[in-house]
Amino acid sequence: MRVVIAGGHGKIAKLLERELTGRGDSAVGLIRNPDHAAALRAAGAEPVVCDLEHSDADTVAGHLAGADAVVFAAGAGPGSGAARKDTVDRAAAVLLADAAQRAGVRRYLLVSSMGVEQPPAAGTDEVWAAYLRAKKAAEDDVTGRDLDVTVLRPGRLTDDEPVGRIQLARHVEPGQVTRADVARVLLALLYEPATAGLTLELVGGETPMADAIRAVAAR
Repeated sequence: MRVVIAGGHGKIAKLLERELTGRGDSAVGLIRNPDHAAALRAAGAEPVVCDLEHSDADTVAGHLAGADAVVFAAGAGPGSGAARKDTVDRAAAVLLADAAQRAGVRRYLLVSSMGVEQPPAAGTDEVWAAYLRAKKAAEDDVTGRDLDVTVLRPGRLTDDEPVGRIQLARHVEPGQVTRADVARVLLALLYEPATAGLTLELVGGETPMADAIRAVAAR
């Protein structure tokens, strides 16, 4: 399987790249900063410099040639303002969907966030509120297309070692989850086409990952 990952230098993306290449798949990471290329190569991935904030659908589609799936794992990141939450967390996800359709790549995994379905409460930090709105707008756009989309909404992310036991369902109670487990869930979703069309929330739990994936795929 050849998988193109937007936000290829992110923590989850690099973990996913290692998971993919470790099983013999091909991982391509779209990165904005060419200085990050060496880190992707160290993860076994092919780096492609492509700034999704300053590109167009035809250009991105060219980078998707031969891909079996795309994963949107990009984010404006800490320290960015409300405007970049829109240009990255929403607009770049939409651009990747435009490019996937032009390139004939049907499988699309979107990494979103728990909490996007509730309007930000009064007094919520402006940048965090913009992030939630951008993620929800991206979900609404991408899931409305003729693509095989799975939306994954992780809880609070940690850099702890993977646990391998999770809660995965349409709705789960708020909690935390390791980035390593998120990457492994993304890999499992790529290999389970029956999860297309689902929006899933993810936190740590007691269910072995393989069992949790089978349970949501059977619904």
